[in-house]
Amino acid sequence: MEEEEVLCYLDRVLEEEEEEGEGVFEYGDGELDPITSTHRQFKGDGEKGLEMKKLVLSGFLASEEIYINQLEALLLPMRPLKATATTSQPVLTIQQVETIFYKIQDIFEIHKEFYDALLPNIQQWDEKVTVGHLFQKLASQLGVYKAFVDNYKVALETAEKCSLANGQFQKISENLKVKGPKDSKDCSTTVSMEALLYKPIDRVTRSTLVLHDLLKHTPKDHPDFPLLQDALRISQNFLSSINEEIDPRRTAVTTPKGEARQLVKDGFLVEVSESSRKLRHVFLFTDLLLCAKMKKTAVGRHQQYECKWYLPLADLTFQTLDDSDPCPSIQVLPEHEIEEMKIKISVLKSEIQKEKKAPKGQSRVERLRKKMNEQESWLLLHSPTIPFRIHNRHGKSYHFLISSDYERSEWRESIQKLQKKDLQACVLSSVELQVLTSSCFKLRTVHNIPVTSNKDDEESPGLYGFLHVIVHSAKGFKESANLYCTLEVDSYGYFVSKAKTRVFRDTTEPHWNEEFEIELEGSQYLRILCYENCYDKSMLNKDDNEIVDKIMGKGQVQLDPQTVQSKNWHMDVIEMNGIKVEFSMKFTSRDLSLKRTPSKKQSGVFGVKINVVTKRERSKVPYIVRQCIEEVEKRGIDEVGIYRISGVATDIQALKAAFDTNTKDILVMLSDMDINAIAGTLKLYFRELPEPLLTDRLYPAFMEGIALSDPAAKENCMMHLLRSLPDPNLMTFLPLLEHLKRVAEKEPINKMSLHNLATVFGPTLLRPSELESAKALHITSASDIWSHDVMAQVQVLLYYLQHPPISFAELKRNTLYFSTDV
Repeated sequence: MEEEEVLCYLDRVLEEEEEEGEGVFEYGDGELDPITSTHRQFKGDGEKGLEMKKLVLSGFLASEEIYINQLEALLLPMRPLKATATTSQPVLTIQQVETIFYKIQDIFEIHKEFYDALLPNIQQWDEKVTVGHLFQKLASQLGVYKAFVDNYKVALETAEKCSLANGQFQKISENLKVKGPKDSKDCSTTVSMEALLYKPIDRVTRSTLVLHDLLKHTPKDHPDFPLLQDALRISQNFLSSINEEIDPRRTAVTTPKGEARQLVKDGFLVEVSESSRKLRHVFLFTDLLLCAKMKKTAVGRHQQYECKWYLPLADLTFQTLDDSDPCPSIQVLPEHEIEEMKIKISVLKSEIQKEKKAPKGQSRVERLRKKMNEQESWLLLHSPTIPFRIHNRHGKSYHFLISSDYERSEWRESIQKLQKKDLQACVLSSVELQVLTSSCFKLRTVHNIPVTSNKDDEESPGLYGFLHVIVHSAKGFKESANLYCTLEVDSYGYFVSKAKTRVFRDTTEPHWNEEFEIELEGSQYLRILCYENCYDKSMLNKDDNEIVDKIMGKGQVQLDPQTVQSKNWHMDVIEMNGIKVEFSMKFTSRDLSLKRTPSKKQSGVFGVKINVVTKRERSKVPYIVRQCIEEVEKRGIDEVGIYRISGVATDIQALKAAFDTNTKDILVMLSDMDINAIAGTLKLYFRELPEPLLTDRLYPAFMEGIALSDPAAKENCMMHLLRSLPDPNLMTFLPLLEHLKRVAEKEPINKMSLHNLATVFGPTLLRPSELESAKALHITSASDIWSHDVMAQVQVLLYYLQHPPISFAELKRNTLYFSTDV
């Protein structure tokens, strides 16, 4: 049965690729295709898992060939059209050609390079083959797709206008020839330009789905895993950033009038039904709202939905037409019970991490996961308290509870936007309703209940600690009003309101300048909502018999640890419906006390975060590092055993005190001091940093990156990790690297090779946090941890020392990251 299902999978990938004009940007972290049972059979079986991985890749490679042929078919008329544009009888102008075919050449080259790199890996497949770097590189080039998407609508409109105005171009655009696969006997097929221009939009979604499949069949200790995970993260961020910009194209079912009914939005909401809370999956289509629940199915079978009710949008209203229709009474749990459950979940998470490292902890991990899933589901059900009520003009009312006003506003706005169209009430037959409900499984964009236990272990765990936010001011209001902001962060799978500014009265430019400390519990996003405080009764929105102030704008930012994890304030502006809100934030990690002990002094450099020192000094590299390097290169580069031979402790302490107090005669002291003491002072500075130079956060990734066997994958990963360092760390590390290389050039004299220097500096610049060490101590001896880690730390530094010169500007220019706000 396994083999049959695998072949079905390959056929499905190819068949879907040949279908035209379908697909909407969507992704999820659940089961994404009809071979769920195969996934379970292969899981935990390394050999079968890798074989399945090869088959998934083979299918994707075949679909890549089709995609490349489609792009090639688009490019074929582009060249002659461009050539004739400068003649006396142009078919199109240069500008029209560049608009219609914008970025197609770049996309073609990206995928041709990817295909050519992936093909030999599949042809010479064995368990050591790594392809993650290829997918990571592919994901890193999604900026080109963003540019294509931004131009897509204009490209279509231009092509349509040109077709109407020019019969020759119309004939060309309706009869593009797409070659069949190399190994296929099929001849070329005729496809329209409009259909082909949609292919790049569809392709990113398909690539993302394949990444999910690859991760399911890649062992977590395989070198591909972190790279595929990173590629998936980038792809998902990309999709979520542009999802709303493209109209959904996938048709769920055709209405009797022949109109396409499309899915616009879906998600999990808590419905109050029969005075109790029920978790529902709600689907908003272009003409109706459908409320469903997940049916329990036999093990191995697909999930199915059961429709609880549906409401045509033409009959939906947010206002209570009958005051006798009361809001159902629903028990709200005391805050302390919610907090107690969060603590229990937090304890379970720690136990799971501990058991995962135990030799025979897997069975216990599964039991703990199940328990955590139950507790998180309980929290998801009982936490929401914000009412969201909708009514049928001709019938009953429906009551939901939502944890976030932001989310309630999104649902309301999406429905109201659709209601602006000329909608007619519809009545579905039982067969039509069954077809529509069945289609929900394939159409859904939110695949799993948003709880931690549904996420992959390698997904970002979010931030734990305290986020300090200052809401400064806002502008862009057209009329004076009483204005305030609220702040929301995600916590345990849902968003919670955490802070509210004071009301700034009768103004178009409020200046709040209020600071808040917000506790983060695995948070990844900060949302800001701007409200008008309503006093005039005619301006009130009524919802469940309570007054709701008018939302003027809303927006969210991703809490990137690199940006906020510092003692420095990070200022930002969030744009919302023409309104701009200016705010600053900084983050304090909860486990800060578990790291190296920071200095208690406000001044000084030892034990003080490197970004604090560089900001205070207004320098790119700390003064102590620059001066010690300069002195060693001036008179210590020929010294035998430089950096290996210890300096006199009292001399080192004297230099430490001089740098800490910024003594005026530091330069005189340096010129007089024994060179080994200066070398020792530099080593001590790095050793006493509150966090290693290469950071606690990236430590596990460096360990995984150096273990990669494929040189290209390793290069990709190791450079990517350097880019991920905070700028002050990176700008300090790169000159140190070049300094150590210059020291090693004198190896015949000073007897210090690159390997010797890596052995001295590796464990100083890169070592596990106390937390990681404490976890590891539960499962093995301290000496085993030390020997294994030190070897890897040395290898990491040696890799960079043996690498050709690395430029900060070049490194940043070739970044794998891109802004998801583009």
